[in-house]
Amino acid sequence: MEQTTTQARSQTPVITAPVKYCLYARKSMEAEEQQALSIESRVKEMLALAEKENLKVIDIKREAHSSKEVDQRAVFNQMLLEIREKKYNGILSWAPDRLSRNAGDLGSLVDLMDKKLLLEIRTYSQRFTNNPNEKFLLMILGSQAKLENDNKAVNVKRGLKARCEMGYRPSVAPTGYLNEKNIDKKCQVRIAPKRAPIIKQMFEKVALEQWSGRKVFRWLRDIGFKTRNGKFLALGNIYLLLRNTFYYGEFEYPVGSGNWYIGKHIPIITKELFDKVQLSINEHFIPKTESKEFAFTKLIRCGYCGSGITADEKFKKLKDGGVNRHVYYFCTKAKNIDCKNPAINEPDLINELIGLINKIDLDELGVKSKIEQEIARFNKFRIGVLGYKKETHDTEVDIRNYAKYLLREGTVIEKRELLSFLKSKLILEDKKIELE
Repeated sequence: MEQTTTQARSQTPVITAPVKYCLYARKSMEAEEQQALSIESRVKEMLALAEKENLKVIDIKREAHSSKEVDQRAVFNQMLLEIREKKYNGILSWAPDRLSRNAGDLGSLVDLMDKKLLLEIRTYSQRFTNNPNEKFLLMILGSQAKLENDNKAVNVKRGLKARCEMGYRPSVAPTGYLNEKNIDKKCQVRIAPKRAPIIKQMFEKVALEQWSGRKVFRWLRDIGFKTRNGKFLALGNIYLLLRNTFYYGEFEYPVGSGNWYIGKHIPIITKELFDKVQLSINEHFIPKTESKEFAFTKLIRCGYCGSGITADEKFKKLKDGGVNRHVYYFCTKAKNIDCKNPAINEPDLINELIGLINKIDLDELGVKSKIEQEIARFNKFRIGVLGYKKETHDTEVDIRNYAKYLLREGTVIEKRELLSFLKSKLILEDKKIELE
C-alpha cells in the first residue's frame, strides 16, 4: 500500500516555473442556472481565492457565449491562443464546466497540458495539473457536463414533440396571432383582434379578386398595417404568410421535417380559401429550366431613386413545347416604392454597355493591363501555333473589342469582373446606361 502511494505521488509533476493565470469567467446561458452566482460574483470570488493562495493573475476574460459548441467562443479561443504564445500558463475558473461542455474544447485544454504550455487549471474547489489522474478527472467532469447537455437536448425535443401532438406549435405566433403569456398555456396562441381580420382580407383579395402580392403590399402600406413589432410587412413576407398553413389550422414542425399536426388554435381562414390562394399564386407559374445567374446585378444603380438594379427571368411557352427565357433588369424600389424607372431586357442592356465601352477612356476600365496581357497571350498563340505572321495591332482597338466580346460572349463571371473594375458607378435611367 505504501509503495502504491509513493508511485502515485511520483506521477504528480512538480511545478518549478512560476504560474501566471488568466481568470476566465463565462456567464451561464442555461435557464435553470440563471439563479446562480452572477459573472461578476464569480470573478470576485476567484480573485479572493487568488489573493488568499498568492496566485498571480495577469488577465481577466469574461464571456457570455454557450460552451456547448466547438470553436464558437471567441474569448475562449483567444485565451488558448495566448497560452500558446506563452502569455500565461494557468487558468482560473469557477468550475470545470465553465471551461468546456464539449469534447473539442476539452481536448484542446488537455493537449496544451501535454505540451507543458498549460501548467495548471484551478477552480474554486479543485486543482488540475499535467498528471494522468488529474487530467482524467478533468475529462470525466467535462464529459459529465456534455452528457447533461445531450440529455437536456433529448428531453427538449421530446417535450416539443409532445406539445405538437397536443396541437400547440412551439414557436413565435405568426402575424395575426399572439402568444399566450400564462405559464399554464405554454405554446398556445390567441387571435390578434386588430390584425387577424386584415390577414383574412389578404387571403380573400388574392383568392377572390386575383390581387398580386405587390398590390397587397401597397394596400397594407396604405392602411398602415404593421406587425406586433411595429414594422411593415415586406413583399417576401407577404408571400410566406399567404403560404402558411397555420392560418387554416395545420402546421409542420420542424419546418421541412414532413411532420404535420392539427392545431388547437382558432383558424383565421378555411382550408378552401387557402387552396384558392395557392391556385391564384401558382396560376402563371412556369417551371424554371435554368438557374438564376444574372451578370449585371449589384453593379448598376437606378438613375431615378438611387436604389440598386436587380433582375428577374420570364419564360414564354412556345407552340412547339419549348420555352424561351428572357431576362429583365429593373429598379429594386428599395428607396422609393413608386419609382417609375422602366425595366430593360438583357440584350438591350448589353448593347448600352457596348456603346459605353466605345465612348469611355480606356483607363476607366481599370483592367486595361489585364486585357493587354490576354491580347498579347492570344497573339503569341496565333503566331506560334496557327502560323499567323506577326502584325502591328492597334492596342486601343484590341482592348475595346476584347471588352465588347466579353459583354456579348463571356461567362457571367467574366462579365461581372469586367464591369466591377470600372472606376465610376453605372447608372441606369430610362433604359440608358451612363457613368456617374
